[in-house]
Amino acid sequence: MTIDECYQLGGIGKTHGLKGFVVAFLDVDDVEAYRKMKSVWLELPPTPGKLTAFTVERVQPQASDRILLKLKGIDTIEAAEPLRNAKLYKALDELPELEDDQFYFHDVIGYTVVDGTLGELGIVETFYEMPQQDLMGMRYQGQEVLIPVVDELVLHADEAERKLHVSLPEGLLDVYLKPSSRERDEPDEFIEP
Repeated sequence: MTIDECYQLGGIGKTHGLKGFVVAFLDVDDVEAYRKMKSVWLELPPTPGKLTAFTVERVQPQASDRILLKLKGIDTIEAAEPLRNAKLYKALDELPELEDDQFYFHDVIGYTVVDGTLGELGIVETFYEMPQQDLMGMRYQGQEVLIPVVDELVLHADEAERKLHVSLPEGLLDVYLKPSSRERDEPDEFIEP
């Protein structure tokens, strides 16, 4: 299994107790949906880019984004310690099904962004998952434009046409294309009096 065939589910923080449990943080809406997972792939810190398969013995939800995770063969704190800071992956084909108006970020990379008023704008390049809100990065007239991923702005994805329909607020593109007033007021060169 390669990283390209997987999605990052989360990461492992610290060990927990003496019997091989680790604290894992999951980037999901509902950790309960992962209570019965049978296996995971880990990208261990000493081997970036390489995934190692593990069988899951137990998942115990702790908070909205945190679980205690017990992996087969990891039975002591000493065995669990090398898992600290590992990235946790699942196979793409194991992603839960979404509603018709929902999409996974990785699915729409390369889609054309279409605004209801302005028409075709650019191509989806990346997503930034920030603590406050997720942002979509789109290339528009040579500039990266960041669009908040909220229902009011990102309307729906058309898989057949590979288009992502949006409704951008007036002036959003201008923020990225027009220099700030400070930049316009600065002289091109310094002239001594």
